[in-house]
Amino acid sequence: MESVLVCEVHGNRKRESRDNPIGGEVRALERVPNLATEELNNCSSEGMEASEVQSLSNSYDVVVLGGTFDRLHDGHRRLLKAAAELARVRVVVGVCTGPMLGNKELADLIEPVEKRIEAVERYIKSIKPGLLVQVEPITDPYGPSIVDRDLEAIIVSEETLAGGVSVNKRRAERGLSQLKLEVVDLVIEEGENGEKLSSTALRQLDASKQTKKECNVASE
Repeated sequence: MESVLVCEVHGNRKRESRDNPIGGEVRALERVPNLATEELNNCSSEGMEASEVQSLSNSYDVVVLGGTFDRLHDGHRRLLKAAAELARVRVVVGVCTGPMLGNKELADLIEPVEKRIEAVERYIKSIKPGLLVQVEPITDPYGPSIVDRDLEAIIVSEETLAGGVSVNKRRAERGLSQLKLEVVDLVIEEGENGEKLSSTALRQLDASKQTKKECNVASE
């Protein structure tokens, strides 16, 4: 199994690993969305050649990612920006709908899939207008990731890395090429009460506001 250089940037700390325990190439890039020159140079000083570092932007013709993308927030934007920065030609995005939403908390408050698709496409286009952006609804965990022969990489977070590995297993079963796994570190932001900012937390906040509004109306 080919070894892969993984360079992670933690503020002023760098960490490298040439071990690849899960099969398929993995690259963890916390700063991919910004691709700051100084940070990329720091990576090269720890063992990556300058040409390798410069190739982080526009590394692939076609990349893929998926998610619910409800109430588009900074975590979503970080993943989408990474995808846009890494792609030269096309970004493919699967947006969960139907049975994929069944186990979500407050699923009835999830925005319509058409609204979520529009928000995803608009944001990617704002990052790199020249990209072909293919956003489609998906009703299973894989969507286009296991049928599109032109895909080269899948963008995941640490939380969804296992899903990326599963995609590669399914692609192997179908005789398709393995995707490079680009792991983007997500910034954990906190809401007003210190909870992790997420689509679920935002739905809970909206539900709470709606309940208070209904109570106020009932008391009048």
